[in-house]
Amino acid sequence: MTTTATNTALTNTGSHASAPSVAEHQHIVLSDISWGFYERMLEEIGDSPIRLTFDEGSIEIMSPLPKHEKWIFRIGRLVELLAADVGMTIEGFGSTTFRRSDRQKGLEPDRCYYIQNAARVRDMDVFDQTVHPPPDLAIEMEVTRRSLPREPIYAALGVPELWRFDGNQFAVSLLDGDGIYKPSETSLAFPFLPMKRFAEFVKRMGAEEQLNVLREFREWVATLPH
Repeated sequence: MTTTATNTALTNTGSHASAPSVAEHQHIVLSDISWGFYERMLEEIGDSPIRLTFDEGSIEIMSPLPKHEKWIFRIGRLVELLAADVGMTIEGFGSTTFRRSDRQKGLEPDRCYYIQNAARVRDMDVFDQTVHPPPDLAIEMEVTRRSLPREPIYAALGVPELWRFDGNQFAVSLLDGDGIYKPSETSLAFPFLPMKRFAEFVKRMGAEEQLNVLREFREWVATLPH
């Protein structure tokens, strides 16, 4: 097993190095990990805020920073307000674990939603790849550096739409027939939504009084054809 710890050095005591912990590091990466070990870690971690990303034998263990969580909450508020105001039923699953044993990949999105497939997962308590479709939309905050690329995992899971935001740039990507995400100026989940203007509201959520931004956002949404 190979361990890579990020954002701090190991502390040496004599000839021994202390083991890295998620509390001390932003994240750690382990190599040569079995799928069974990954599933056992998921069971042990349970509902704690620790996130696991698994990709064909490598696992990243991450504890999100407050900045990361604040931004994903802000975007979520806009998405959920949008859906409510236009009368769309959506099901949000936050950072639920999605995994495919046949492809040896799994992760917890920063936030995800079922929109077109909302009715199919209304009673879903645990994701089952043989029963449930993947989320219609996943949202990734990129203010925290990750070691394992997440796009290939989302592609393997079959998530059709991915939004990414780094605190400045907002990007929409759609999964093509070859299993590759391509940049897009429109959304599959919300085809009526001008994404450039939506991105402006996202950025304003971090710079202005949120209630004022949300009020303006609702006024704008009311003018959209849908």
